[in-house]
Amino acid sequence: MGRKSLKDARRKEIIRAFYKVAKKEGLENASLAKVARLMDIHPSLIIHYFRSKEDLIFGLIEYILERYKLIYKAENSTLDTKERLVKIVGNLFSRKWNTLFDDGVFYSCYALIFRDKKVQAHYKTLHDSLRELFSSTLKEAKQEGLVNVQDVEATSDLIFIMVEGAYYYLGLINDKNEYQGKLKQYEQEALRLLGLN
Repeated sequence: MGRKSLKDARRKEIIRAFYKVAKKEGLENASLAKVARLMDIHPSLIIHYFRSKEDLIFGLIEYILERYKLIYKAENSTLDTKERLVKIVGNLFSRKWNTLFDDGVFYSCYALIFRDKKVQAHYKTLHDSLRELFSSTLKEAKQEGLVNVQDVEATSDLIFIMVEGAYYYLGLINDKNEYQGKLKQYEQEALRLLGLN
């Protein structure tokens, strides 16, 4: 039991170092050697945990999922279902994503889905997991009569399409006021879809 947790801790440490290198130099320029240099260890130690850069990228995608799941946790646990749903929607349409993970690294990893079916499968799992977390709260709210949506899955999917499209588009906007205004507009539209505006 102790060995496994030590192995997991070491893997996470390597993934976080890989993330730092990718954030600073770009995913395409990140290498096992650069990660080893940052960690002040021999590259063979990284190869002990990750056979290749591709394996490390899969670990990085799982790390993205772990980070993004934080949108649904923490302060949300003490709220009732309606407050939790409103808080989650607020988090989805906030700058909180940007504090959890660097957009440049996220989109660099995402671009690999067009060339690598395994990366595509990992990203699909990531997105499906995030949608499921949102859907479960939405189902709970519907069961309690707090929202009036016909199809929970379809509504959840529409909101996530809005989130993903919003962040893609908002990455092009440098004006903070315009950025915040559009985020608020998208959040209000999502709440309207749920009948919570």
